[in-house]
Amino acid sequence: MNENRKLSDKFLEVLEHEGVVSITSWGVEVHVANTWNSYLVITDDERILIPAYALRKTEKNVDVNNKVKITLGSKDVVGYNDYQGTGFLVDGTARYISEGEEYDMMKEKFSFLTRVLEITVESAKQML
Repeated sequence: MNENRKLSDKFLEVLEHEGVVSITSWGVEVHVANTWNSYLVITDDERILIPAYALRKTEKNVDVNNKVKITLGSKDVVGYNDYQGTGFLVDGTARYISEGEEYDMMKEKFSFLTRVLEITVESAKQML
């Protein structure tokens, strides 16, 4: 693994298996929203793009405080000490995209979206 990368091969392997992603934001109020592993798109520079249809409370929080935490995992990926399953805690900053090349690419993949939640990863820690 390139030591400059924040997202490990194990993280990318988790995305190959379906699982729940929790997005936690706080600003106006603490809020947790959910999506699916298969909806996350990783850019070449390791930002995470998530199609947003609802996520309105998350957006209100991001307008006040752009820090977010996301968790994701899969029981189908072996973790530490051969544990059956692994998960990650990601800290990052968020913003919403409603136009441009990345928005168009995401809209083509996920026709239901109205915006794209972009997360710039600060850290991604394997938890299991």
